[in-house]
Amino acid sequence: MKLHFTKMHGLGNDFVVIDNREINLKRLPSLSKKLCDRRFGIGADQLLLLEHSRKADFKMRIYNADGSEVEMCGNGIRCLGKYIWQNVLGGSQDAYARKYEASINRLAIETQAGILYIQKSGSQFKVNMGEPVLEPALIPVKTSLVQKSLKNNIIKSSPLKVGDKTFKITCVSMGNPHAVIVVKNVDKAPVESFGPQIEKHKLFPNRTNVEFIQIIDNSNIRMRVWERGSGETMACGTGASASAVASILLGHTDRKVNVHLPGGKLTIQWSEKDNHVYMTGSAVNVFEGTVEI
Repeated sequence: MKLHFTKMHGLGNDFVVIDNREINLKRLPSLSKKLCDRRFGIGADQLLLLEHSRKADFKMRIYNADGSEVEMCGNGIRCLGKYIWQNVLGGSQDAYARKYEASINRLAIETQAGILYIQKSGSQFKVNMGEPVLEPALIPVKTSLVQKSLKNNIIKSSPLKVGDKTFKITCVSMGNPHAVIVVKNVDKAPVESFGPQIEKHKLFPNRTNVEFIQIIDNSNIRMRVWERGSGETMACGTGASASAVASILLGHTDRKVNVHLPGGKLTIQWSEKDNHVYMTGSAVNVFEGTVEI
């Protein structure tokens, strides 16, 4: 079977995007491993599937390069939004193109983290990421292991011993779990050595994404990320959102933060008005093609 795909990226966090509305692909974990392989496949951090939704305009499913399905991807939803506007709403033969007005600039996307809303403005895409989750049991984090360091039922700069090193972690869920660690120099952060150990630490029953951040000033931070199931990536939208929330909670920054990643910049705002986190950034087409599966 020949499968059509689009390769996209958000700040270097790259994806294989497939319209699965009529295909209904099977064995998705093994397919994701095959397509995301950088030597024997197309190469990507994740596989994104566009599907029908009964709750929203469209549905997004996300599979990591290791075949695990995850709840949410911030860079991925921007890319999927661009894909929809270009390839679905832009196609006069598609039912969705007839359903919507040509000027539509807002979409509701169903994810495992809930329904999220994305707006387009020129080359930028703004996503309402929802409210950050700080309650340990809902992130989830095993509260019994951090009971002594909880502050107002928040894991905030709490010590975590990993091997011979102790990190101070702040935990946030943006639909998926994150452990944020402030460091003096993000270039020297032990992402590859300790990222996978923290990801799989017994504290996190569903594993976790790990962000190392460096505070530049009250409006800017730098970040590197070890993504659960994918390893170190060029960028992570939910990770940038969680890192901004953590830097605000710790009193390091204002509520609007530019997060500088190896692949580029995301702007994150944690609104006082509705307590929602808003992420703004780009989405880029790389190439299209077909692959034999």
